[in-house]
Amino acid sequence: MDILRFATAGSVDDGKSTLIGRLLFDSKAIFEDQLEAVERTSRDRGTEYTDLSLLTDGLRAEREQGITIDVAYRYFATPKRKFIIADTPGHIQYTRNMVTGASTADLAIILIDARKGVLEQSRRHAFLTTLLRVPHLVLAVNKMDLVDYSEARFEEIREEFTSFASKLNATDLTFIPISALHGDNVVSRSENMPWYEGSSLLHHLENVHIASDRNLVDVRFPVQYVIRPHSATSQELHDYRGYAGQVAGGVLKPGDEVLHLPSGLTTTITAIDTFDGPVEEAFAPMSVTLRLGDDIDISRGDMICRPNNQPQTAQEIDAMICWMADGLKLQPRSKLIIKHTTRTARALVRDLHYRLDVNSLHRDESATALGLNEIGRVSLRTTQPLFVDDYARNRLTGGFILIDEATNGTVGAGMIVDAR
Repeated sequence: MDILRFATAGSVDDGKSTLIGRLLFDSKAIFEDQLEAVERTSRDRGTEYTDLSLLTDGLRAEREQGITIDVAYRYFATPKRKFIIADTPGHIQYTRNMVTGASTADLAIILIDARKGVLEQSRRHAFLTTLLRVPHLVLAVNKMDLVDYSEARFEEIREEFTSFASKLNATDLTFIPISALHGDNVVSRSENMPWYEGSSLLHHLENVHIASDRNLVDVRFPVQYVIRPHSATSQELHDYRGYAGQVAGGVLKPGDEVLHLPSGLTTTITAIDTFDGPVEEAFAPMSVTLRLGDDIDISRGDMICRPNNQPQTAQEIDAMICWMADGLKLQPRSKLIIKHTTRTARALVRDLHYRLDVNSLHRDESATALGLNEIGRVSLRTTQPLFVDDYARNRLTGGFILIDEATNGTVGAGMIVDAR
């Protein structure tokens, strides 16, 4: 059974909590005592219905106290698929948190209040999801019950958002009219909107095709750890040498010829081991251990790929950066640590080309620094070569984080645009 990771985004009071609560409730993913607590709190507050948004409001209270990192993860499953929900905040001051939640998502749900239509925040969320190359985008027009389930209103919002999305790199865009409060088109089709001929939200989540979103062409295996059992009892274990890591692209099989970077030496895969035993093939995002036919000096941060399909070996990198540090700015001559796949190096900020206004998409070329939650295009020079692809080609080998040398805290997330 595969896993769909999806992020939810929307302005304040667009109904994100209610939608997630409805999905959890209707898919039987909550316990009876949780439901009883929600029903009791709803009664105490004087509401006539069970307020499903309370299922995630406990997390929101934690976030307001600064306990979590502002992205709440929830898990549920249906007979068809497992799901991981990243509930991301809507405020502009939490741009960094939305970037965190959406960076690993296969799909993003952007909620829009049917009464308010497409807001500035809706545009910002759409831009961020396309910047992060989230392959599938669902625009859920919520609170349809408050506009009398009007088809005309839904079509008006669809047209407005489609014209904006044409400026973005949105590959798969789906519109679904819903009422999270009443459950219309959330898990089952709504009788209140006979004019809507598409599927319910859960049906779409269960059936959206995600296997081809992963790069199965370019073999990329960043080495995370070299396994040498030093206290082995048998000769076979004593001679064991494996290279553990997570497949970042392509398909690997025993017998395949592979190339090691940075040495440029070639060898063959003799076996692929997992926790459950050997397998005949490995692909992203599997975590495996490769055994190779030749003794090559391989260590953490090295890359295994195909001889005729290599990532770029680069020390000059142009990237879009989302700056996440409070009280520290990114500016030319800043010195940072860059962590790319399993490789870590020091980096110098060579140039800030522009700061991007995520609401208007305007490029401010006069900007001299990036502050908290700001996004801009930056040139970096690294002390060691990195083995990279463009982020548009591979999100795993095209993304990186920036770390402050003094505090060891993560201060930025980057998406590679160009490398040399």
